Amino acid sequence: MSVVGVLTAGGDCPGLNAVIRGVVARAEQVGVEVVGIRNGWEGLMKDRTMQLERDDVRGILGRGGTILGTSRMDPYVHGDGLTSCNRTLSRNGIESLIVIGGDGTLRSAMKLAEEGLPVIGVPKTIDNDIAGTDVTFGFATAVQIASDAIDRLTTTAEAHNRVIVVEVMGRTKGWIATYAGISGGADAVLIPEYPYDLDAIAQTIRKRHRAGHSYSIIVVAEGVKPPKGYEPPVMKKDAFGFDRLGGVSFQIADAIEDLTQFETRVSVLGHIQRGGTPVASDRVLATRLGVAALDFANDGMTNVMAAVQGNEIVAVPMKIATESIRGVPEDIYATAAVFFN
Repeated sequence: MSVVGVLTAGGDCPGLNAVIRGVVARAEQVGVEVVGIRNGWEGLMKDRTMQLERDDVRGILGRGGTILGTSRMDPYVHGDGLTSCNRTLSRNGIESLIVIGGDGTLRSAMKLAEEGLPVIGVPKTIDNDIAGTDVTFGFATAVQIASDAIDRLTTTAEAHNRVIVVEVMGRTKGWIATYAGISGGADAVLIPEYPYDLDAIAQTIRKRHRAGHSYSIIVVAEGVKPPKGYEPPVMKKDAFGFDRLGGVSFQIADAIEDLTQFETRVSVLGHIQRGGTPVASDRVLATRLGVAALDFANDGMTNVMAAVQGNEIVAVPMKIATESIRGVPEDIYATAAVFFN
């Protein structure tokens, strides 16, 4: 019986458990053993594993987070690449590896494949910004959570005649901000891909107030540049040396209040967007990706990821996912911008 390892790395994401469940269920069907690797790359480097059988993944479809755990450790940043992982692979008889993660995780997975380890990637990010796939699981859930929050913030903004700036995740691309802004009826959406004009936004807000709408909702992706005259927020590092983003929305709120003289408040949604139960579409997508990833591994493929193209799950070279970050197209952002004026 062949043995496949599976790990989740990077930030958590609604639907991770559905992918794991899909891998294990399909493996049982085709006679493959699955070894779960705990806490992402850290577990692969430190030999922290668990056997995964069908009973181990019952009841996890709708759970958020990941039963395997995750971490920001990386074998090429905090170790010696494949050499750091060989002991775990050998001791557990792992012949191929399914890696569920974002662009950074997939970049490391590709390097392992280039060193000779058969690797299949499953693209994962609530940011929806991985190239080579039309959509990533977790995105729909994050947008739904953000949309629900905007609905609630809209009623309190209206009650108190306030402008509310809602900060959502989006380190380099603004998919969540754009979709949640459209869904929630935002009066402006600021994302890293496109420049913004606070004077124009202030004019829109003043126009709304003159028309009797004495509140406004501005959605901001965490990675946008600060307004003119403001220094970038001081960024702390996490335990593995990566920047923790956040704070630009407070600068934007200050600038808007100065320009409009309307009370402006900030709501940072933060990690609430990652947590909780995945929506139905993410459960289905994640399950399909997990089943396909196991099939790709069982067929002897390597250095590919299970990607969505149209309504099909296909094998795409991981190199495509690591060469660029997929941004919001102009036509989609233009749809959001229809409502800015």
